[in-house]
Amino acid sequence: MSVVSKKEFNEKIFSNIYNIINEYNLIEKGEKIAIALSGGKDSVLTLHALNNYNEFLDFDLIAISVDEGIDNYRNYGIETAIQNAKELDIKIIQKSFKEEYDFNLDDVYSNFKSACIPCGVFRRNILNKTAYELNVDKLATGHNLDDEIQSFLMSFARGDVLKFSKFGPKLDMIHPKLVPRIKPLWNTLEKDVGMWAVLNDINIHLEECPYSYLSLRAKIKEFLNINEDKYPGLKKNIMESFKKSLKVDLENPPVLKNCDLCGEPTSSNICKTCEILDLISISRS
Repeated sequence: MSVVSKKEFNEKIFSNIYNIINEYNLIEKGEKIAIALSGGKDSVLTLHALNNYNEFLDFDLIAISVDEGIDNYRNYGIETAIQNAKELDIKIIQKSFKEEYDFNLDDVYSNFKSACIPCGVFRRNILNKTAYELNVDKLATGHNLDDEIQSFLMSFARGDVLKFSKFGPKLDMIHPKLVPRIKPLWNTLEKDVGMWAVLNDINIHLEECPYSYLSLRAKIKEFLNINEDKYPGLKKNIMESFKKSLKVDLENPPVLKNCDLCGEPTSSNICKTCEILDLISISRS
């Protein structure tokens, strides 16, 4: 087995990211791109990759961090996010559940089967609203290949076919207030992201979320990792299968309207954020 040098590995991983950006036209000259920066390995690599890509295509970068309010966990990630943004001279906007909703995730997670349910909904809501207020053209997330196939299998297991429209490295604008998403790491394996951080001595937040073990994602992730060890290349084969077999009608994307309560984009009359906030309000009254 040949040993790949740090230089060769960096060239490979960044070339892979740049190829995705070019192939799917994720970024255009002069655009303003926001990066959802948690301080974890995936978001930090996204930050560095897009900062480097700026050498080839002139565009503006800004980072957004969200403090969910997870004691002895999130604060370390936020510190790492701030440090990486500062080192690259990229402005970072800090938001929090406490600021937005007047509670921390720690205060309300027990009302749900999994803390990931309210966390995901509230994080997406804050990221989108902040990106919209900043007037950015696209919001870049650190979703890697592993995340993508996990998400697809979760939607498949739940029979949630509407979520299939979110599959892919680029989600175009389908509502005036919903900022388009891009996933520069869409074709990058999670283990390669970790290897990049280690080889380059990058400061990242390595700890797993204390609530993650309760989620369906954690179980699917474990299943995929076990079988990837047994059958190397399994994850990439699954991704290729999805790309070939999934036929999403891009000319007829999901129809979104405005939430009757808050005005944010939703496929229903009431958005998930307002639904969950109502449940939390009832449980705390």
